Amino acid sequence: MRDPYQILGVARTASEADIKKAYRRRAKDLHPDRNQDDPKAQDRFAELNGAYEILGDETKRKQFDRGEIDGEGKPKFSGFEGMGAGRGGRAGGFEFNFGQGGGSNPFGAGGGAGAGFDPSDIFGSLFGDAARRAGRTRAEAPKPPEQSFTLEVTLAQAATGATRRVRLPSGREVEVTIPEGVADGKVMRLRGLGPADPFSGQAGDVLMTIKVKPDSRFTVEGNDLRIRVPVPLARAVLGGEVHVPTLTGAVEMKIPPLTGTTRSFRLRGKGLKGEGDTVGDLFVAIDIEMPESDAELLALMKARAA
Repeated sequence: MRDPYQILGVARTASEADIKKAYRRRAKDLHPDRNQDDPKAQDRFAELNGAYEILGDETKRKQFDRGEIDGEGKPKFSGFEGMGAGRGGRAGGFEFNFGQGGGSNPFGAGGGAGAGFDPSDIFGSLFGDAARRAGRTRAEAPKPPEQSFTLEVTLAQAATGATRRVRLPSGREVEVTIPEGVADGKVMRLRGLGPADPFSGQAGDVLMTIKVKPDSRFTVEGNDLRIRVPVPLARAVLGGEVHVPTLTGAVEMKIPPLTGTTRSFRLRGKGLKGEGDTVGDLFVAIDIEMPESDAELLALMKARAA
């Protein structure tokens, strides 16, 4: 195995901060998610982790500098060199087991990664939980980041649908389609319009929450709407056409003679769209407008009251 100082690209006199900084920089460059087309990326990343396991741990670093352990963290035995006593092997009647699982170790090195140091602590801040698991195996692809914002729409836009040009949190402007009958609080996912993951390059999504602004003309009751329209006194008495606003434009509604304020009229299908193909209705009540002055009307009312 190569010298861990060479792998991290630091001098033997490097400080602990310099080593950590070099590791962070190299880990970002060598992370497998950034090098998916390179079949050797995982090996280089594992080699980098092994180097940092030694140099990032003060005890192991001193042992390596003194020649007590090699670049893989395994103890060196000058008296047994060339005798074939490999890892877990035998030499001269003695059996040695220096497994990574923390077996017996007369040098107190704790076997490779079991000495209280784990580069996954660094992975947590660099790459998140997915990369933490990549300390020894390839990390699962992290979920691309998401952004969210709220879009205010009018009651009419929510009822009939619309196309709006909006500015995303990133500053990018796009056109979005507001579906017919969208409800207040509905969250719409704009796929692929969010920020890109720094390692995989995959674009995240933007979550757009719909906020329906109140319309002062209408009262919402489920899928139904209610409205009050002003009607001159003479028309309320004599009957006739009344101008009624709806979400899709004004319509003319005929009222009978002697219509009072307690009566309401139903315009079917002029409410809000509900589940399936259901559509609510618009209920219309009238507010009779009295003239500011009308001598003839006053004389008539006095005669009728006599």
